[in-house]
Order: sequence, then C-alpha cells, then structure tokens
Amino acid sequence: MSDQTTNVGTMRIKTFFSLFKQALSGKEQDYTQGSIRRAVFLLAVPMILEMCMESVFAVVDIFFVGRLGKNEAVSTVVLTESVLTIVYSLAIGLSMAATAMVARRIGEKNPEAASKAGIQSLLVALFVTAIVSIVGVIFAPEILKLMGASPETVRIGTNYTRIIYGGSVVIMLLFLINGIFRGAGDASIAMRSLWIANICNIILCPVLIYGAGPVPAFGITGAAMATTIGRGIGVLYQIYHLFSGKRIIKIRLKDFMPDWPIIRSISNIAWTGTAQFLIASASWMVLARIMTEFGDPAVAGYGVAIRLIMFFLLPAWGMSNAAATLVGQNLGAQQPERAEQSVWSTARYNTIFMIFVTLVFLLFAQPIVAFMNKDVTVEAYAVRALRIVSLGYIFYGIGMVVTNAFNGAGDTKTPTLINIFGFWLFQVPLALLLALFFKLGPDGVFIAIVLAETGISIAGIIIFKKGKWKKIKV
Repeated sequence: MSDQTTNVGTMRIKTFFSLFKQALSGKEQDYTQGSIRRAVFLLAVPMILEMCMESVFAVVDIFFVGRLGKNEAVSTVVLTESVLTIVYSLAIGLSMAATAMVARRIGEKNPEAASKAGIQSLLVALFVTAIVSIVGVIFAPEILKLMGASPETVRIGTNYTRIIYGGSVVIMLLFLINGIFRGAGDASIAMRSLWIANICNIILCPVLIYGAGPVPAFGITGAAMATTIGRGIGVLYQIYHLFSGKRIIKIRLKDFMPDWPIIRSISNIAWTGTAQFLIASASWMVLARIMTEFGDPAVAGYGVAIRLIMFFLLPAWGMSNAAATLVGQNLGAQQPERAEQSVWSTARYNTIFMIFVTLVFLLFAQPIVAFMNKDVTVEAYAVRALRIVSLGYIFYGIGMVVTNAFNGAGDTKTPTLINIFGFWLFQVPLALLLALFFKLGPDGVFIAIVLAETGISIAGIIIFKKGKWKKIKV
C-alpha cells in the first residue's frame, strides 16, 4: 500500500512539473475544451510570473538611485511614478480592451479577426501615447512642481521625468501587447517580455547611473535611460513575435488600416477600464492623506504596509488574469456556462492562496515589516495595518477574479460602477468617520479598507451571478 501511495505521489509530482514546463513553453492551447483546472494552471503560471516582474521596475530604480545619496533623486523617482499612474491607467484600460476583444475572437476560432483587433488597439494606443509623451516632455518641470517637488528636485529631476514621459510609448506598448498575447492565451510571451525588460534594466541601471569604463555617469538621468531602454527591448521582443507568423496572432499589413467600428468598441471598453483603475488608485491616495493627520510615522507605516500588501497580492492578480482570458475565449466559443465554471474554479484556487497569505500576515507580520523597515514606531503601524487588512483577504481573492471576469467579458462598466460606490461613497467616508469622528485613528482607516473591499467583492459576486455579462457583445 505504501509503495502504491509513493508511486501515486511521484506521478503527481511528475505531472505538476510537466504542466509547469508546458505553461512556460507557450505551446498553443485550446482553452475552450478539456479540463478547466488544467486551463487555469497553464494560464495562471506565466501570468503570475509576469505580474511579479511588473513590480520590479520601480523597486530597481529606487534601489540604485537611493545609493546616489541624494534625497532629491529618490523624490524624483517617487513623484514621477506617482504621476505616471495616469499612463499606467491608460495602458491597463487599453490592455483590458485588447484582452477582451482578442479572447472573444480566438474563442470564435477566428484568429485573423483577433489579429486585426490587436492591431486596431495598437493604433489607439499610439495616438493616446503621442499626446501624453508630448505633454510630459514639454511640461516636465511643471509636473514635478505640481507634485510639491523642491527647487533642487526640479533641477536635477527634470531630465528624468522628460525621458520617462517621452518614452511612455514603451510602457503603453508593453502593457498593451501583453494584453493581446494574454487574450490569445499566449501568456508565456507576455511573461518573457517582462523578464527580458527587467534583466536589461537591472544590468543597465548601475552602468548608466554610476558609469562604467567609457560610459559616463548620468546620475538619476541614467535611471530613466535604463528603464526606458529595458522596456524598449521588451517591446522589441513582443513585436518580433507579433510579426513572426509563428504564434496564433499573425499580423498582416492590411490590419493597420483603421477600422472605426472596432476602434469604437476598443475605446468604449478602454475608457471605463481606465476609469476603473484610476478610481481605485485615487481613493488609496485619499486614505494616505487621512493618515497624515496622525503624523509621519503613521504615513510611513501605511506606505510600508501597502507595498507589502501589493507585493503579496500580485500572484492573486496573475491568477485572476487567467479568468479574464478563459471568460473571453469561452464566450466567443458560445460556452457561457464553461466561462462561469472557469471563474469559480479560479476563485477557489485564489481563495486557497489568500488564506495562506492571511496566515502569513497574522503570524509573521512583525518580522516581515522589520525586514523592510528599522523604525520601531513605523513598524508598529505597519504591523497593525497588515493584520487588520488581511482579515478580508479571502473576499479580496474572490473579488479580484470576479472583477477580471467582467473585464474579460468586455463589461468594464460594471466593476467601474462598483468601484465608484465602494471606494468613494463607502470606503473614503467610512475611513474619515472611523478615524477622525470615532477617534479610532489609523485603525479606523485599516478597518474601512477591510469593510469596503469585502463589500465590493460581495457586490461583484451578486451581480456576476445574475449573468448579464454573458450577453455582452464585443
């Protein structure tokens, strides 16, 4: 009996590694047939790794720039990244639209239409990015001043901001083309492009910031150059695979002719997707403003906690991206029930992961925070934040999957409306009430986050179960 059990265990391990290898290889799959569990795994593995890589860019820049020993340099990176949220929001909105459109056409077994939808989304992205880049290059000093930068920060940081905004086309394309590949079910290319971009950035950052051999030291400007070049190399890798003709998405020159009905559909999905992200991001900025009422240590503790929360949530976001692809493709294949089953299966796996993260934060919040921060006062606030916020993680995990299921169906309006009510009409007023009126201090803000995120998740689940998303046409 023990030998049989051992053999079964060995077979399971072999099967796991075989599927893991397959997930990374990017071999073409039909996600509208066969095991849903297998489909979720094959899509989720590269998407999780992709999301982990996306967070590395700003961390790498902060790390190397911080070693220059100038607070103004670090401030430049932080302030520019804050304003860059607008570019990220546009990129995420357009990538949502591309994923929904491409996935639907792939599910209909119409790869030519999927390719055309992908290229039309690129045309929209290039138009939008041209405007953003021009504004950023011309008004870089004003952008820093608007964010409250000191004169010295404006002086040394203007070139950094100009390069980052001038090169925002690579940010937009990196997000968007990855959205196209995700919609096609080719998540491994999306993952690899970010790995390549990050490796290049990690290599170039110290060389261009501090100088090496014949390469002069560009200081903080070098960080912008490294990041833009790294992302650019990642985009070139994406473009190569778009035009290679070896993937399921095969680009033809005639696809570049503007198709206004498709462009309108992409724009309709993208603007609400952009608003969806901006609404959530802006509410977190307001919570940070409320925290300033309790002093710098409270703000710093909140900041440390939010960064740790986002880092640990990245795998969950990657898994929920798999749900978006599965919904889009199965709706295209006229299999709405399989699309729904895919969502609930993904939600189950996400819930298991979030239970694990909850236990980690409840048991090990203090040593985790201590690793990131040495100030005991800041540490106390961060630990409280992690322990309180993690109490709602099970709901967050399900809510993420449901939200991305709506997005994958092309219904970006529903989660946007939920976010307006959940964040601005509930979370922000509740945080003010609990923190200031009821004198709960920072704990009031943390409790408001738990209640609001839980409420948003429950509202999403209720609306999702009504099934109107199954009838969305894209």
